[in-house]
Amino acid sequence: MPVSVELVPRTASRGEWERYHAFRRRKQAERRPEDPLVPDDVTEMRFTRPDPFQETRRHLAVEGGDVVGEFEVEAVLPASPEYETNRHLLWAWAYVLEPYRRRGIGRSWLSTAVAAMDEHGATVLTTEAEIEPGFAFLRAIGAEARLTERESRLDLREVDWDMVARWLREARAASPDARLELFPQYPPDELLEELCAAATELMNTMPWEGLEHGDIVATPETERHTRERRAAAGTVNPSLIVRDADGGIVGMTDVIKHAYEPGIVNQNFTGVHPRARGRGIGKWIKAAMLLHIREAYPDTVWIRTGNAGSNAPMLGINHTLGFQLHRMQTYYQVSREALCRAV
Repeated sequence: MPVSVELVPRTASRGEWERYHAFRRRKQAERRPEDPLVPDDVTEMRFTRPDPFQETRRHLAVEGGDVVGEFEVEAVLPASPEYETNRHLLWAWAYVLEPYRRRGIGRSWLSTAVAAMDEHGATVLTTEAEIEPGFAFLRAIGAEARLTERESRLDLREVDWDMVARWLREARAASPDARLELFPQYPPDELLEELCAAATELMNTMPWEGLEHGDIVATPETERHTRERRAAAGTVNPSLIVRDADGGIVGMTDVIKHAYEPGIVNQNFTGVHPRARGRGIGKWIKAAMLLHIREAYPDTVWIRTGNAGSNAPMLGINHTLGFQLHRMQTYYQVSREALCRAV
């Protein structure tokens, strides 16, 4: 049976990092062979850079000097503006390489999960799976499926650009006094207070299906922290907003562009305020962002995005643009009491 050891990024030796990176490569080849691997130096930077808003701990299953599995737990910290409504939630992810499955490695981490929940005062653990062995394991420990997310991909070479241009014209005609503002890399610092308030309001209108959750809270402090981490990895975060006639923000969207992912852009959040829906603003911002991506990153082939399976309006827009379902993930939740019984 492999032994479980914690990877402590800030004190890890070169040898510990090398065996972890070897595991990451094997995991990528099994789980996401079509996607670029995050470079070693970017991974180490992300793991070692201090985060005042959340704590992440990684436990590795090691056998014969090789890492064969990974268990990660993440908890919100008191400094986070989301702490009060999210403190009872602990997030966890696990992966075991295929040759080492069905040997009890995943089950051996259950006590680690309970200990982390007790340390942070959490009562609910959230995790995800995308294939039947994972579903079966989670059901066996008392977890319940709460949210289904669809990961879809758009081939930019197949986009109907005449339709995109028509969406722009129709949206401008429906909202002649509204205006669009584009921020090609990051939002300007002087607008962060306003943008974070709008993002907080819009992101909390997303469908969660049955998933127990707290509030999403964006602040200038959390945004600057995120921006610094992204910039250190050569990542940019183009975004755009639509202001209504009164100057209020009624729509926003943003994408993530990693320097180490040639040909790929990640569509992040898109939201339209309830008072402005039905005017084509969702199509407007999606179309405008597509045009920006085509101009700023002409090598782009794929745009990736994720949506709750119940988010019919956004799925409808994406389907019309040509997004195709690539994979599905199901999020599960289990109470501390049920987890203790499984242990």
